[in-house]
Amino acid sequence: MEISFIQAILIGVVYYLGVTGTPWLSLLGSISFMQKPLVAGTVVGIILGDPVQGVIIGAAIQLPYIAFISAGGTAPVDPGLAGTLGTALAIASGADPQTAVTLAMPIGLLGTVIWVAHMTIDVFFVHMADKAADDGNLDRINFLHVVPPQIILFLISVIPVTLAAYYGAGAVTSILGYLEGTPLHVLQVIGGLLPALGIAMNLRSINRPNTMLFFVLGFVMSIYMGLDVIVIAVLGAIIAYLYTITPRTEIGGLS
Repeated sequence: MEISFIQAILIGVVYYLGVTGTPWLSLLGSISFMQKPLVAGTVVGIILGDPVQGVIIGAAIQLPYIAFISAGGTAPVDPGLAGTLGTALAIASGADPQTAVTLAMPIGLLGTVIWVAHMTIDVFFVHMADKAADDGNLDRINFLHVVPPQIILFLISVIPVTLAAYYGAGAVTSILGYLEGTPLHVLQVIGGLLPALGIAMNLRSINRPNTMLFFVLGFVMSIYMGLDVIVIAVLGAIIAYLYTITPRTEIGGLS
């Protein structure tokens, strides 16, 4: 399928809304939920008129990044770009989810270029805000904190993603056509292995006595009780709610 220019612009906006630092869908500049490939892929699927495929491909791309964290301001990869542009190109080229994962991983690495450019340019606004602080101009500090950085971020995120979505779909389709056969099968195998890496990283992060029991419980309900994932998720949400609101037992007179 072809991606129209309007659709490409909307895909670029989806990526912008998922970049860390955008205040519109996050709290205090934290990570936006739109950065998750599953969410971004779903929205991209809606834009392209195929929400089901968007969910499927977005979920596949989500797995390698399931344990992703950005510590200390570093961004080794960009799951938002992988989920947004990866899903768009996969849907447009008719790629299966395994191939989509393989395509999305290098796209996520390229996203760090946008992140570094964003952080580098924002330094100038920080120095300008410092000068405004010396002058006691609080309104200018607030302006420099939000407006110019968001304009720059919008431009450096929306423009390249729009161009890549608009012009890249045909190129990806041609490449997949050239790789038909064994090379494409190799990409599919690699794409099938990458989610296992993300799951393994997630298991390592939850390998604690007070959390591993919940994973084991979910495994038992899925494998031995045959419950659907949605049912397990609902039960997990109920358990999490009860676990967080229940007062802890007082020990030594301290709550």
